[in-house]
Amino acid sequence: MTADNGGVRRIAVLDAPSNLGLQAPTPGSVPGCAKAPGALRDHDLVARLGAVDAGCVTAPRYDPGEWAPGDGVCQAGDIAGYSRALADRLESLLSADRFPVVLGGDCSILLGSALALRRRGSATGRRYGLVFVDGHTDFRHPGNAEFVGAAAGEDLALVTGRGQPVLTDMDSLRPYFQPSDVVVLGIRDSDEYKMDITAAGIASRTVPVLRAEGMPRTAAWAARLLADTAGFWVHLDADVLDPTVLPAVDAPSDGGIGYGELETLLADLVAAPNCLGVEVTVFDPDYDLTGRYAAELADALVAGLRPLWTRWADSRPRSASVSGAVTARARVTLPVTDGPQPAHLLRPAAVGTPRAVDPDASGPELPQPDRPAADADAAVATPARPDADLTVPTPTRPDTDATVPEPARPDVDDLSEPLPGLRAADLGEGAAAAPEPPRPDVDPVDGAPVRADALTGLGWPGSDGDPRERPGVPTGLGWPV
Repeated sequence: MTADNGGVRRIAVLDAPSNLGLQAPTPGSVPGCAKAPGALRDHDLVARLGAVDAGCVTAPRYDPGEWAPGDGVCQAGDIAGYSRALADRLESLLSADRFPVVLGGDCSILLGSALALRRRGSATGRRYGLVFVDGHTDFRHPGNAEFVGAAAGEDLALVTGRGQPVLTDMDSLRPYFQPSDVVVLGIRDSDEYKMDITAAGIASRTVPVLRAEGMPRTAAWAARLLADTAGFWVHLDADVLDPTVLPAVDAPSDGGIGYGELETLLADLVAAPNCLGVEVTVFDPDYDLTGRYAAELADALVAGLRPLWTRWADSRPRSASVSGAVTARARVTLPVTDGPQPAHLLRPAAVGTPRAVDPDASGPELPQPDRPAADADAAVATPARPDADLTVPTPTRPDTDATVPEPARPDVDDLSEPLPGLRAADLGEGAAAAPEPPRPDVDPVDGAPVRADALTGLGWPGSDGDPRERPGVPTGLGWPV
């Protein structure tokens, strides 16, 4: 470890804005996921992570040319060249004991990450592992498909040695990962190639199994499977999230996880001492016209990477500045339960702030009444009150007399402030723009019970979800559509 970080690896944010592995959304257009690093950085991601800015590995121009089915992976030569450049940069960061957080880009950037680790393993004789968090297996290859084309739908097959040599055997290091050193999390039960990865010896858990086992136990299970490797890399495709949470991806797929689940899973994975880095892929700002989804994804990354940036911040001398890490918004991930929970039960108790009183402060001097000198047995006459002769009758009502107003309940008080672990996306459309007023358990007028709103527990409201920002749902991973 480097001496300047107290033996704790500091996050280094590296942009990898490549869209070479995707098909065009429409003829003549360019996929928008190359804009994702800039969109996430606009929400102060680097400062909030207390990270080193590692710059950008600029990708070649997106140009599929005259590609046709049967031509192999489209733009394979450009992808190979870019993967080598990305691997060079990642090797230098890993050698400096940094923790790379790579902002893609499409899933083909996994080739660069895999090549960097394979080079290190070749020099030391050690193997490295991969935790593949994705809504799809990305395991299409010539052995199970009529043709291939978009590397972003074939990246897991490529890094395990299946496909054309220009991508699978860079630097004569095929395969970059052994199938037994790969764990796939978050795929759907309906995935076309789910049985193929099982037959290849790749361990996996679908979304229903993730929920049944729980995110912490799943992360521990993955780490145990990779315990005999020299370390593992985390590939995070944003389409593992359900489209009702994040529709701004190139290949949305129903049945995904929620933000709270993702944050828990990611935090438990990166907290492992042998986790070496993370890449984030396939978020597409072209489907995020307001910037809402970029903000929510940035929040999720800050929460999920919290074990890293808090550990680094704690290792710094108290007098040192820790950039934006110490000011990052604290977040608490809510566990996902089997059933809905009333929203007010998820809110922490509000704590009142007493006014500070300065004992040395001097206030206005009040006149003191003259006290006659008398012995201890003398009675001191009480001066007459000027209003003593005024009798004001006070009617008393037996049903309301001496009634003390009930204080505000701490579990529902002050709902106008955002609460840790409860996000605007979790509470539904419009929650951020119009905060709810305090809600008592009973109606203050007639005492009737008031039904509390309930969350589904999956990180999004129980509704039909948000429509995409623009019509049409390109698959992004097949070729052609």
